[in-house]
This record gives sequence, C-alpha cells and structure tokens, in this order.
Amino acid sequence: MERLQKVLAHAGVASRRHSEELIKAGKVKVNGKVVTELGVKVDPARDRIEVNGVLVQQEQKRVFLFYKPLRVITSMSDPQGRRVVADYFRSVPERVYPVGRLDYDTEGLLLLTNDGELANRLIHPRYEVDKTYVATVKGRPSPADLEKLRKGVKLEDGWTAPAKVRILSQDDIHTKLQLTIREGRNRQVRRMCEAVGLPITHLIRTKLAFLTLQGLKRGEYRELTRQELERLRRLLT
Repeated sequence: MERLQKVLAHAGVASRRHSEELIKAGKVKVNGKVVTELGVKVDPARDRIEVNGVLVQQEQKRVFLFYKPLRVITSMSDPQGRRVVADYFRSVPERVYPVGRLDYDTEGLLLLTNDGELANRLIHPRYEVDKTYVATVKGRPSPADLEKLRKGVKLEDGWTAPAKVRILSQDDIHTKLQLTIREGRNRQVRRMCEAVGLPITHLIRTKLAFLTLQGLKRGEYRELTRQELERLRRLLT
C-alpha cells in the first residue's frame, strides 16, 4: 500500500506536490469515490484510480544506470538554472528520479528509477549495499592513515563504519585510493579523507554493488537488464 499522491507521482500524472493539490481539489477518485484527504493509502495494482475522470495507468518500472558528469546536480530541477540529472532523461517518458545522491563536484555511477520500493531498499542502511569510489588525494597516506579509514573515523555526525581501502597509484604529489563503503552519509568519502589529512582533488563513484560504469561515457546512461534487476533484488531481500 502506498500514499495516493505518491502513486500519482510515480504514474507520471504530476509532481508529488501537484498531485496533493489535485486530491484536495476533489479531482481524484479511488474505486469510484472522490478522495480529498491526503495520506490515503491505495494499492496501485488493485485499486481503480481516476484523475478528472481519466483512468491512471501505472508506469512500467524502469531502472537506469547513469554516468553523472561533474558539476551536475543530483536533482530534478534547480532554481539557479544549473544542470541537473533530469536534463539527461528528457526523452524517457517515465518520471524517473535519482536513487541517493552524488555531490555537484563528484562524478560517476548513479541509478535513476521510478520504482519507489527498489529505491528505498537501495538507500536503506539495513541492506548495506557496497559503494566503491576512486579518490585522488593530496599527499601520500601513511599506513596509519589507511588503517584509520579501514577501522572508521570520527566525523561530526559520529563514527563511520569500517571501509575497504587500497592504494591504486602514487606520485610525488597525489595518491589514488579506492574506497568501498556501505553507508551513505552526506559527502562521506570526502569527509573521511579530510579527517585523516588527505583532501580530495577528484572523486568518482565507480561501482554500486556489482554494477559498474563499463561501456559508458560521461553523460550517458543505459537501462539495467532483466538479469541485473533480478540480481539486484536478490541482494535486497
């Protein structure tokens, strides 16, 4: 069961906020009865939902893997007119939205979907989905620095969970680290590295669970295959 306004939004009728306005205006019927109360829960697979007398058809559930470029906001719109991930999905008829976030100054793998249940599971701490990043940091980390990252570091919002960390390459100025975490705090990888004196100059998410960016260039996306979706859902049960 899902809230009516959420079902309308997922079906592409309108945004969540506009869907609430349609409900309050008495323009939505569920099983032939007008519903004006927000928060009513419905079963989109069983209940007959109409808006202005037109039957609402549920969207096909779709999941896309997107290579988000730098300086693109993980949002559907931006009041300042900056590029957002939605700009890359104008040709997709379904109203897909990002699963979690990638910072404005971070590039890499981002999923977009209209499957609310799948999205909620992917970001829920209970399921501990691996997220792998490659971070280019200033300096050369000591073994003690790496051990701190692996065991967990104290941030302003608490200790981080243990991470997998290894050095990919080094030169006199920078070190390239691969970090795998299971949490999803705001700017977590950047804050972890800064906490041990390793400011990040470039950050890319390269992997989510078993999914990678292979075959994609910046700004490109592809739809997950049926086999990938089945494997992903098995991980989230």
